[in-house]
Amino acid sequence: MASSFDELIDRRNSDSIKWLAYPADVLPMWVADMDFRSPEPVLQALRERVEHGVFGYAGPQPKLLEAIVAWAARRYGWQIRPEHIVLLPGLVSGLNSVVRAYGHVGDSTIMLSPIYPPIYSSAYEQGMRPILVPMPTTQSGSTLRYEIDFDAFEKAITPRTTLMMLCHPHNPIGREFTREEMLRLGEIALKHNLTICSDEIHCDLMLDGRRHTTFASLSPELAERTITLMAPSKTFNVPGLGCSFAIVTNAQLRQRLQGAISGILPHVNLMGMVAAEAAFTNGDAWLADLQAYLSGNRDAMVQYVTEHMPGVSVTVPEATYLAFLDFRSVGLSKDPYGHFLSKAKVALSGGAGFGAGGEGFARFNFGCPRSRMMEALERMAEVLP
Repeated sequence: MASSFDELIDRRNSDSIKWLAYPADVLPMWVADMDFRSPEPVLQALRERVEHGVFGYAGPQPKLLEAIVAWAARRYGWQIRPEHIVLLPGLVSGLNSVVRAYGHVGDSTIMLSPIYPPIYSSAYEQGMRPILVPMPTTQSGSTLRYEIDFDAFEKAITPRTTLMMLCHPHNPIGREFTREEMLRLGEIALKHNLTICSDEIHCDLMLDGRRHTTFASLSPELAERTITLMAPSKTFNVPGLGCSFAIVTNAQLRQRLQGAISGILPHVNLMGMVAAEAAFTNGDAWLADLQAYLSGNRDAMVQYVTEHMPGVSVTVPEATYLAFLDFRSVGLSKDPYGHFLSKAKVALSGGAGFGAGGEGFARFNFGCPRSRMMEALERMAEVLP
């Protein structure tokens, strides 16, 4: 049966960074931006707001905060209150604000690697040193699974390490860390008195019926030292509307974050707030369909790589629409990104940009119509060394 997610929408004639970054003959499978139309409840709410016709300075309405609180309870079993929410114009600006609020020049932040580049670059930009701890892999046939080396992680902590930066679900590998893994990281954080920033922007994009567990919900002790970053942008494909938020239950930590962003970050986009309220209120059914479609895309991608790309290894994401492919065994250990861009006209995200352990890898975005995804994979298979 055809799905609405199979529709091929022409984005080259729009303002899409994803599609305009490369020539017209290149398939863009890079930035974490889906090629799907946002859900109708979101579109309708935006239409109605446009019809109002006045777009002055706007602040968060109680209904938006209540929608976020209800979403957290419904989707994660996490009980929060409206006053715990700090709205932000974007998750990357949120990452930098967190480092600015809780770090100090010359101190260090610790994180697992490979990892979403703005997480470690936020440390550099605020005068801190990122410590990237590589995750070892296990392999089964053509598939890869990343694990956490807890001993290596703890040994990498120094007396000047003040922040733990967590990406959960993890970008680029698609892992949803288990409760046991997170509790172990939590023990380390408590032992070393670390503040925790948990980037959970992909938390709604769980595959195979999985349920996300927020790091801050593991225990009251961890909630007291955790800043959780979330947004509707990846889930409902509205990143251009500029609305994300932090959830901080500790009042003192929340005040420090609010102080760090005051006078520096712009107001949250009012259309982003409209979209967020509609998505969190009426987006469940659409999201369930999306999760099923992405699970199917993931399975088709893994099967194709296994059958038609000998020597290439691939993660099997438990969440997100992002896969990490290892091309080192086929002679592309230096620059798989450049190879596929020039030879196959497929734009990926180069693995080296994700930090230690990313060399010879590339990230593949399968958040698109299946026919487009398969065309990209076929192009890549044709130019393997």
